[in-house]
Amino acid sequence: MSVPMKSDRREFLGGVTAIGVAALAPAGAIAQQRMPARPIPSTGEMLPVVGLGSSKVVQEIATEGEEPLAQVLRTLVDHGGKMVDTWPRDANNDAAFGRVIGAPDLADRLFVTTKIDRTGKESGIAQFRDAQRLYRRDPLDLVQIFSLTDLETHWPTLEELKAAGEARYIGVTVAEYGLYDRLLGFLDGVTPDFVQVNYSITERRAEEEILPRLQERGIAALINRPFMNGAYFRRLEEQQLPEWITAIGCESWAQFSLKYILANPAVTCVLTETTNPEHMAENARAALGTPPDAALRERMRAFIDSV
Repeated sequence: MSVPMKSDRREFLGGVTAIGVAALAPAGAIAQQRMPARPIPSTGEMLPVVGLGSSKVVQEIATEGEEPLAQVLRTLVDHGGKMVDTWPRDANNDAAFGRVIGAPDLADRLFVTTKIDRTGKESGIAQFRDAQRLYRRDPLDLVQIFSLTDLETHWPTLEELKAAGEARYIGVTVAEYGLYDRLLGFLDGVTPDFVQVNYSITERRAEEEILPRLQERGIAALINRPFMNGAYFRRLEEQQLPEWITAIGCESWAQFSLKYILANPAVTCVLTETTNPEHMAENARAALGTPPDAALRERMRAFIDSV
């Protein structure tokens, strides 16, 4: 899901970005690689593994204009990505979002989601119609129930939207451990196309039951909170990126978490929240190079748990 985080990374990142992939590959080789993609289990459609959680950059349209969003999205697309995750909030900002994603160079190159976060059947349908109109997308690629809000009411609506061809995929989102039991109960009887769940090197409970269940059931896993809304960077402010992680082309603390997440085969796509095109490019590059193996992932966990 789209979860706001700090719009700029800490200055300490600058000292580590010069290490990593540049030392491991010929000049330009990494830039020429395309982002890997993984299949959406319900259809086999391929989805690039790093996307954009766009809440903050969409919210800032009111003060910063449309260009920052356009630059971030073009950077994502230039690096082979396509997933952009958001949900309706302010009608003016959402209309501007629709204009940006409808630009000729973006319109057919993005996988666009929306969410329902209101209670009541008619209210949920109205929210979907607003998104459809303001985003200028029919069908929408993915419609999700945000944080399981009024789940029993909205799930039949989402099934109807999919059957009518107005939503290509449907799913649900959680972003906190407190919703895991309810999510697991829902999955006992229903197989959505997508489940969005919080997961990172510092927030790993999804590994225990959620991600294995999704993989077993053939459900795509979208990952939110890869940086814990910026708390991850604050935690590592005084830490140097260890040399042993640069051996797999890890350039920064952002990539440290992303590479850990993407090494899990149950993950379909991880959503990164940024308003900075350079950070979007850095996030996209996390999908390249050698993924950490089981031993290295254990070392990464131990390191994070020690700081």
